[in-house]
Amino acid sequence: QVQLVESGGGLVQPGGSLRLSCKVSDRHFSIFDMGWYRQAPGKERELVADISSDFSKNYADAVKGRFTISRDNAKNTVWLQMNSLKPEDTAVYYCFAVSPRTYWGQGTQVTVYS
Repeated sequence: QVQLVESGGGLVQPGGSLRLSCKVSDRHFSIFDMGWYRQAPGKERELVADISSDFSKNYADAVKGRFTISRDNAKNTVWLQMNSLKPEDTAVYYCFAVSPRTYWGQGTQVTVYS
């Protein structure tokens, strides 16, 4: 069973930064496509960013230029560096892995408040 453990969420003021981490408990991590979704209260879950096994990246328009996704296959970990945070970034952020079956993390809360 593939497990994803997230960390790094929290409270931050607008303009601040957070770094989310997602560690995957599977030796085949390097062939997984990885990414992050988020879900704000009353809204549908939306894709934030993803990074493929060959390190190609995609970002939602709302986060381009502010968020950076990266991975380290030696550490079985993917990160989401979030800079210039805005109140509208407030959501629960979920890490996912595709192998091709999709696995999900438990979610981590990010709250951007004034």
